[in-house]
Amino acid sequence: MLWKTFRWAFAVTALGLAAGVLYDGWTALGIVAILSVLEISLSFDNAVINAGILKKMNAFWQKIFLTVGIVIAVFGMRLVFPVVIVAVSARLSPWSAVHLALTDKDRYQELVTDAHPSIAAFGGMFLLMIFLDFVFEDREIKWLGWLERPLARLGRVDMLSVCIALIVLLVSAVTFGAHAHQHGGTHADKAETVLLAGVAGLITYMVVGGLSGFFEQKLEDEEEREQEAEEEARRAGRRDAPVKLVGKAAFFMFLYLEVLDASFSFDGVIGAFAITNDIVLMALGLGIGAMYVRSLTVYLVRQGTLDDYVYLEHGAHYAIGALSLILLVTIQYQINEVVTGLVGVVLIGASFWSSVRRNRALRTAA
Repeated sequence: MLWKTFRWAFAVTALGLAAGVLYDGWTALGIVAILSVLEISLSFDNAVINAGILKKMNAFWQKIFLTVGIVIAVFGMRLVFPVVIVAVSARLSPWSAVHLALTDKDRYQELVTDAHPSIAAFGGMFLLMIFLDFVFEDREIKWLGWLERPLARLGRVDMLSVCIALIVLLVSAVTFGAHAHQHGGTHADKAETVLLAGVAGLITYMVVGGLSGFFEQKLEDEEEREQEAEEEARRAGRRDAPVKLVGKAAFFMFLYLEVLDASFSFDGVIGAFAITNDIVLMALGLGIGAMYVRSLTVYLVRQGTLDDYVYLEHGAHYAIGALSLILLVTIQYQINEVVTGLVGVVLIGASFWSSVRRNRALRTAA
């Protein structure tokens, strides 16, 4: 099971490390390895969240997630995305941005850093909405009951998560603009851009999440009707045609997964510039890490880990909430990537240990 699930990740690791050596020697191999570990540590919570969504999809769409999805994740977010944000922020053509990345790496890193506030606002708002919608939903299983019970009661207020997210964004943009003006920074005129980027992140979440939720609900309704129809057909001795909605519903869940992965990858891409500003090494290292995150997601689904350790999903969502706030704070202040990674690991580790203790208590009671 382990080999079957991770074999492509192992193969990509070998190829990526070899490509790093061929590209720039043994030093490059070390950089690629470090970037891979960075991506995995920052995105472990991503794998847990993805698994919660992916388990609702059939084997075909799980395979699409590992093939087409990984192409989008590696080439789209880990290679094309850094080039696009430089091209947009510096008003360059994509080809000029690529040329700049290969010939003037210091200037390229400077432009990416300059675009960071907008990136952080977009990703921070998208992830914040995921966290808020989770904690405001009344769930049968609660990890931190003292916190989740009152939040679930508050969640009965319509659009509360959107209101809170917009308030957080407004405060972030205003304080960012005031801080930049006070210190005469180069971002003094970008508070409005941060605000627009954050609103774009909110809209993206609402559109993609809304569509996936709509079709997921329709899928569940159709599955119930299909079961009833099959029961009637079995009694009548006939066979009905299968429901065809699965593909559409799965497609929008797949789209939601890709946007979610993109938001999670922001901190990895930005953090990678603290290690190297070479886009080739960056793509190799982060690409290897992305493969492990994808494989880990499928492993969690097929092993039923989320069903056995019921608090893992809670811990991952709390990690998302922490990451969203960290991204919004990094609009104005620099935070070490080690801190970002450790927050997620600690929260997920705590939820895992709580799940283990719960399982032991249930076995003892039985």
